[in-house]
Amino acid sequence: MQPRPAAVRLLVPGNIRHNSGGNVYNAALAHGLSQLGVSVDVEPVGGTWPVGSSEERRRLAGLLRSGTGDPARGLSAGGTVTILDGLVASGAPEALEAAVAGGQRPWILLHMPLIDHPELEIRALRASAGVICTSGSAAAEITRRHGAARVHVALPGTEKAEPAAGSEPPHILSVAALLPNKDQLLLLGALAQVQDLPWTAALVGSDEADPDYAREVRAALGGYGLEGRVRLAGELTGSALEEQWHAADLSLLVSRVEAFGMVVTESLAHGVPVVVRSGTGAVEALNLGAVNPDAPERGGMRLPGAAVVLDTDPAPLEAVLRSWLTTPELQAQWRQAALAGRDRLPGWHATARHVLEIIGGTAPGPGHSSDRLASGQ
Repeated sequence: MQPRPAAVRLLVPGNIRHNSGGNVYNAALAHGLSQLGVSVDVEPVGGTWPVGSSEERRRLAGLLRSGTGDPARGLSAGGTVTILDGLVASGAPEALEAAVAGGQRPWILLHMPLIDHPELEIRALRASAGVICTSGSAAAEITRRHGAARVHVALPGTEKAEPAAGSEPPHILSVAALLPNKDQLLLLGALAQVQDLPWTAALVGSDEADPDYAREVRAALGGYGLEGRVRLAGELTGSALEEQWHAADLSLLVSRVEAFGMVVTESLAHGVPVVVRSGTGAVEALNLGAVNPDAPERGGMRLPGAAVVLDTDPAPLEAVLRSWLTTPELQAQWRQAALAGRDRLPGWHATARHVLEIIGGTAPGPGHSSDRLASGQ
């Protein structure tokens, strides 16, 4: 067994400033590693990632070459491992290849596959010491696309939280930056169809990540006549965010693409059930809170919420919301399942410990023994 690293360099995208799941994971991982006695240096990397300019990629190569070490492990002579966020790494393979030539082979921390540039992604993965995926769905996707080996999974942890008290009328919460992928327009379309029922809602998330889309969301809010029912709260943290969770009875994450959806487990940590879009990684997060995870779903697995098949029509989401709002028994069932699932959620200490095992060479990848990355269909 090889000794664990004494220090970690964690290179993160400097152009993602809103409270994204990737940023939360990176910060929590750095804190968790520090708690385990590892010296952690978090370095924001400037650039228009995921595919920066040639000059930005050149600067990244210089950052990666700044240490000397063992290319096979990503371990420098001083016992330092470099971990590079996948949002930066996947679109800049030449920077990783130059780093390897200079004796520094970083690990990649992959939050989500690079959908639009698979030819760049596979080169970056090949050049890395290994890949740490933050969800099983991300690991499965890059394995499907590239036949990837040396792939590990380190699921996000969850902070302990007090159970939500809820509200009367029921309060519906959506915590996500206002971005087209998060599909707040579809969410508002569904809420507009249940205005005959009592409820309130809040959309909590940055309105600066995509100002054009944020303007569309505000226009839709007015067009549906929902100003008195739905609050656009902006990005909230600390006690202000906790107040929203404390008041919540149901949360929604209807992203079109989601590798995991950390807000799902955050919701469950507060005992708040969640509705997610079927076919996304958010279902994996929802299943972590399942009361009976070993039973087939159709045979009685009690999810703390529901996964809904959605496209562009809000009607299926409207039907789920209407059923929940008008069925006290369903509300109670989902709430009980969410409360029961709280203790099943892994903590961040477990995530940090597992990442440390991976980069220290003591945690084998799931079912992979090869030390290379091969192209796949």
